[in-house]
Amino acid sequence: MDPDDHVCLCFRVSLRKIANFVARENPRVPSQISDCLGAGTGCQWCVPFLKKLHQMHVEGKPLDLPVSPEEYAKRRAHYRKSGDRADAVDGEPPHDQELTPRPHD
Repeated sequence: MDPDDHVCLCFRVSLRKIANFVARENPRVPSQISDCLGAGTGCQWCVPFLKKLHQMHVEGKPLDLPVSPEEYAKRRAHYRKSGDRADAVDGEPPHDQELTPRPHD
């Protein structure tokens, strides 16, 4: 994901906003990321991804999600229609699926 791609599609919260918030506020638990413009409080789709980003922060890794914005939106649409979060457990795809990587420019 590029920094300006949205992680929280409900409230249009970008990866950059989340990364800046996490660096500035150092949230102790992933749920505190909701203080960043309400991320994760709408349809709940991004919650596993927010947890993944929080874990990356705790581990001192750069925040990134290895998925294209198009694939991310497609999976969210499936979730909104079916309620099935199988594509987002712990921010990772199921073991038999791969995230579609975004080609590097």
